Amino acid sequence: MTERPRPTVLLTRPEAASRRFAAAFRARFGADWPVVIAPLMNVRYLSPRIDLSAIDGVIFTSETAVEAFCRISPARDLPAWCVGKRTAEVAVKHGFDAHPGPGDAQRLAAVLRKEAAGRRLLWPHGRERAVDLPELLVSAGIETISVETYCQDPVPLSAEAQALLAADRPVLVPIFSPRSARLFLAAAGGHRAPLRLAALSPAIAAELVEAEGATICVAARPDGESLLACLAATLGTAPEG
Repeated sequence: MTERPRPTVLLTRPEAASRRFAAAFRARFGADWPVVIAPLMNVRYLSPRIDLSAIDGVIFTSETAVEAFCRISPARDLPAWCVGKRTAEVAVKHGFDAHPGPGDAQRLAAVLRKEAAGRRLLWPHGRERAVDLPELLVSAGIETISVETYCQDPVPLSAEAQALLAADRPVLVPIFSPRSARLFLAAAGGHRAPLRLAALSPAIAAELVEAEGATICVAARPDGESLLACLAATLGTAPEG
């Protein structure tokens, strides 16, 4: 009996993040699993001036924001509230006293309203924002200074990825943000391959509903481990460990 070919995993995050997720996926499902990395965005760091003289803490809603902040400021003595575990790990690596959050910005705002009421916080972020944190925090008397520290410029889907989507074999695509979902749908228009989409959150899944002929799985929690479990469900397999 011939074994069915495994669906290729298509990763569209920026290169470094895609390589890290590819390694985690292969560690879970097999070192020889076919993976194509085709970023739909490239990170471009900005150089705004930041005044930290009256700042009581910093909010990091992505690991890219940590890297961007550290490129323009040597300050590491501020408490850092981070969106999730991975972002906190990156912040700790750079020398921050980091507090990991629940995994998404909406729930991080709820944590901040309890833990940082009355403080003045800095929020370095990307040009594209899914959540307006200052608006969510103002009710707790938290003044949030918003500053753009990077942007993610769209790039065309690679020829290898286009060929993958034009073939008739299933393609497994984890999607990590609403913007990534929109860029992927635009790039994958007219695809022939059956798509198995794994969304990190319900908000991302909502952006993907118009993907023709696609199956969509939503991670139970907005973190990498839950997304791997979601991919396992999509594949009809139980994750190891």
